[in-house]
Amino acid sequence: MTKVDNPEAAGPASAHRSPVPPLTERQRARRRRILHATARLACRGGFEAVQMREVAESSQVALGTLYRYFPSKVHLLVATMQDQLERLHAALRRNPPAGETAADRVARTLMRAFEALQREPRLAEAMARALTFADRSVSAEVDQVSRRTTAIILDAVGGLENPTAEQLSAVRVIEHTWHSTLIAWLSGRASIAQVGVDIETVCRLIEVTGAGEPDAAGAGPDVMGAGKPDAAGTGERERTHGSGPVASG
Repeated sequence: MTKVDNPEAAGPASAHRSPVPPLTERQRARRRRILHATARLACRGGFEAVQMREVAESSQVALGTLYRYFPSKVHLLVATMQDQLERLHAALRRNPPAGETAADRVARTLMRAFEALQREPRLAEAMARALTFADRSVSAEVDQVSRRTTAIILDAVGGLENPTAEQLSAVRVIEHTWHSTLIAWLSGRASIAQVGVDIETVCRLIEVTGAGEPDAAGAGPDVMGAGKPDAAGTGERERTHGSGPVASG
């Protein structure tokens, strides 16, 4: 694992790191500048436009400092996707999707996310490529993207404070389908209409597991720890704030 929670306290890269203190406010501000600069560059030119030196210059940080925060371009773009999903999650909580069933709400939530990505296709392509290229060294960042997506889906379902293993399995399948339809659309292999049909179809798994029904709430163990604090000390279901290219959904 190469991710550094507090990059300014880190030494040379290594496979194992000792725990470090949480980021200071100054470090969090610097990290936000880096992610915003990355999103701007990707919006203009996609994956190839995101060059570490340009990101450093645009965010007004030293190149060495950037590498301490993000060891590679893939780390940087996956972290950017996590940031965009956090912003989208905040927007969805302010204006949650309507729907008579849990499957309807999840489908509408994911399509709103997809529509937000449509508005910045070059950014979407850059982040999707980074996820595809990610190896084990980026597992921490990829896991955070997955956990945020899971939290978004569970919020749309509603009433699942302690989802069962079966319900979480359904969420994972939905998440995988959403990602694959995004790739298919970006590569021109699927239309928006096809994406919508596939998303609606896979979201019916929610009904199979009984999620969203009155007797499903509170059932089963909290297998994934949804709603528990993450490594940075913030809950997965905690409200986040901000705006960005994807957050406008």
